[in-house]
Amino acid sequence: MHIAVFSQYHTNPDCPATSRHYTLLAHIAKTHRVTLLTTPAWKPQRLTQEFPWVPEGVEMREAAVPYENKMGPARRALAFAQYAAWAVREGLRIDKPDVIWGISTPLTAAWAAAQVARWRKVPWVFEVQDLWPSFPIAMGAVPTGLARRQLYQLEKRLYQSARHILPLSPDMARYVTDLGIARAKVTTVLNGTDLDLAARATPAEAQLRRSQGLEGKQVVLYAGTFGRANDIPTLLAAAEAMAATATDAVWLFLGHGFHEPLIAAAAARWPGRIRLVGGQARHEVFTWFALADVSVVSFLALPVLDSNSPAKLYDSLAVGTPVIVTNQGWTKELVERHGCGWYVPAGNAEALVTQVHQVLAQPDLRNEAGHKGRQLAAAEFDRQQLAGVVQRVLEAAQVTA
Repeated sequence: MHIAVFSQYHTNPDCPATSRHYTLLAHIAKTHRVTLLTTPAWKPQRLTQEFPWVPEGVEMREAAVPYENKMGPARRALAFAQYAAWAVREGLRIDKPDVIWGISTPLTAAWAAAQVARWRKVPWVFEVQDLWPSFPIAMGAVPTGLARRQLYQLEKRLYQSARHILPLSPDMARYVTDLGIARAKVTTVLNGTDLDLAARATPAEAQLRRSQGLEGKQVVLYAGTFGRANDIPTLLAAAEAMAATATDAVWLFLGHGFHEPLIAAAAARWPGRIRLVGGQARHEVFTWFALADVSVVSFLALPVLDSNSPAKLYDSLAVGTPVIVTNQGWTKELVERHGCGWYVPAGNAEALVTQVHQVLAQPDLRNEAGHKGRQLAAAEFDRQQLAGVVQRVLEAAQVTA
C-alpha cells in the first residue's frame, strides 16, 4: 500500500522536539510504501547526528517554506498557506497513493491532504494534534469574526470528508464527536513516548547530575516550548518564590521559545537556583527528566488547552518522574486516577509552590508516584504499539474505500 503523509513539520530524534511521527513512520515504512510531504523547518535545529533525517523506507519531498516558533500570526499564516499550496501541487504529482494521512497542525496541512484525496479519488485519514482553529482563536491570532466562522466551517467539512479521524487525547475525541461526527469514525491515539529512548536515561542520569553540579539538589523541571500558551510567567513566579527560601531546590527550564528572555532574566537574578537550559535532542531529554524529582506540565487556563496531549507528560512518566499538571481536562483525571502526579490550577503560583514543597518533602510519595507512572507508560504510552494502531486505521481506510 502507498501512503502519502502531509505534515508541515518533520523532526527526528536529533531535534529538540517530540519526533512522534518519526517513530510512527519508521514502523509503517517496514511494510508499506510511504511518501512524506513536508518542509525542512526543523533541520537547522538538529543538535546531533545520531539518526537519519527520515526513517529507512520513507521517501521525502520537501518544500522550502521557513517556519519558527517566534513568528508572529501574519508570518505564520503565510507559511501555512505556502506549504498548503505546495502540498496540493506535489500531492497531484506523486504516484497515486492508496490512502492519504493528513496531520494537523496547522489545519491547512489537513486541508491540502483533503484536496489531493478528493482530486485523486482516494480516502484520507485526519490526525488531530491540536484543536484548530479553536487554539489560535483562543490565543487571539484570528481577529475577525468572519475569519473565525470560515475556519470553523472548514474544520467541520474536513472532519466530515475524512474516512477516519485520529485525535491525540480523549478530550479532543469528545470535541470531534460533539460536532456530530460518528464515534465509529474516531480513534484516540495518544501522543505517547519512545520507551527505547527512555531506557537510556537511567544509566546516564548520575553522570549528568554530576556534570551539572546538581548532586544533593532537588530538581524541578519544565521541559518543552516556552510558548505563549505554556503559562511560563506563573512558573517563573513560583520558581523565584522558592529561590528566595529553598536553598537546595533548583528549577530547570529546558527548551526554547517566546518567553526565553523572561527565563534568562530570572536565571540571572537567581543564579544556580533557576537555570535556563537550551533545547536538547529528543534522545537526550529523557536523562534530564530522570534526574528531576518532579516535572511540571503547564498551560494557560483556557478550555481549549485542557484537551492537549503534551509529550512532556509521557516522557516524564516513562522515566519514573511524577508530574504536576495545570490542565483541568483529561491529564488531571489521568494523574489523579493513576496516582502518578498532582493537579494545580493554572495561573496560581502560590498553589504551585505549596504543591512542589509537599512533593519534595516526601520522597516515599515521589517514588511511589514515579513507579506508578513508569508502569502506566509501559502499558499505554509505547509509541511502537500506538504506531500499530495508526497503521491498522490507515489499512482499514484503504480497504473500505
